[in-house]
Amino acid sequence: MLSVVEFVNRSGTMVFFFMTLYLTQSFHYTPTQAGQVISAYGIGALLGSYAGGKLTDVLGAYNVQKLSLAITGFTFILLGQLKSYWWITAVMFFMGVCSEALQPANATAMSQVCPPALRTKGFALNRLAINLGVSIGPVVGGYLALIDYGLLFWIDGLTCLLAAGIFILFFKTSRPAQESHVDSPVNTPTQSVWRDFYFLKVLVFTFFVGIIFVQVFNTFPLFFRTVYHLKENRIGLLIAVNTVMIVLFEMLLMDALKKRSAVKVIASGALLLGVGFALMPLGSTFLFGCFTVAVWTMGEMLSMPSLAALVANHSDDAVRGKYMGLFSFAFSLSLVVGPLLGAKIYDSLGSGTLWFGCGVAGIILWRGFSSLEKVKAKSAIR
Repeated sequence: MLSVVEFVNRSGTMVFFFMTLYLTQSFHYTPTQAGQVISAYGIGALLGSYAGGKLTDVLGAYNVQKLSLAITGFTFILLGQLKSYWWITAVMFFMGVCSEALQPANATAMSQVCPPALRTKGFALNRLAINLGVSIGPVVGGYLALIDYGLLFWIDGLTCLLAAGIFILFFKTSRPAQESHVDSPVNTPTQSVWRDFYFLKVLVFTFFVGIIFVQVFNTFPLFFRTVYHLKENRIGLLIAVNTVMIVLFEMLLMDALKKRSAVKVIASGALLLGVGFALMPLGSTFLFGCFTVAVWTMGEMLSMPSLAALVANHSDDAVRGKYMGLFSFAFSLSLVVGPLLGAKIYDSLGSGTLWFGCGVAGIILWRGFSSLEKVKAKSAIR
């Protein structure tokens, strides 16, 4: 049911994939200005992801998700009515706070209802639901954008509110019931989060993975619109290649790799993520664009659910909300820096520099994650 709610919520996801095009075409913002607006969301997401983790431990994972979905829904509708740069930026910041509080709460709920041995598959199931929904949103959004960009905000907002309604209907309590399983002592941290240096290294690497990945919402649609000359509906289909691959193959892939070293799987994923983006300047056709999406999607499938499970298995039940909150915080920080950095490089040095830079970053991350294998494998996915 947690995954069903995510599916409903994400089936309307379309605003973020086209926000850069909306701002540059409807309001004639520069790519840098559009990146600043998206970064405002990221700044709010920093606060939201950290506060969401803290509130999850206090209010319960279910209550935080209900509030996040309801407030975010109304905020999307409001955002579509705004014309001022400053008001759009301010509301994007507020929406970042509310929307991203959902992530640590959802991850905590998933880790509480799944025993450690099933967490990787549990997170993969959640991602399957998310991406099944997202495979609908951008495709529909691409066609709606050709009619009226305002429709995207209404659909995105209403699906958030529908998800909140389903959550309220089916989840009457504030938090998941504690199951009989408990983490074995080997997975229980013996020191504070801020002294857990293994975890802090994972956070740093996670941040740089996010820097690469966040370009999907920022410079990726702009590049395919201006360089490949694809219209919004074709860009939506490109994004659907990503989500359909995840829906069809991610859970099978996670099951096949469940006995492999978590950090090696994540390292390979980070490498493919960077390489997929680095391939983009080498072609100019829709089919070649689909190929590059397939490459970085394979990297995403290898790295994202494994990272979430790595952190969940590394943390103790009593502080898992804090760990998952900091994990979400690392991604949110990349949502602040990534759009600004990506747009600045795109504007100043050209798109080729940006995408080849992503490839170099992928190689560095591959080495970085691989080095974690030398640390005691207390956080290996079991």
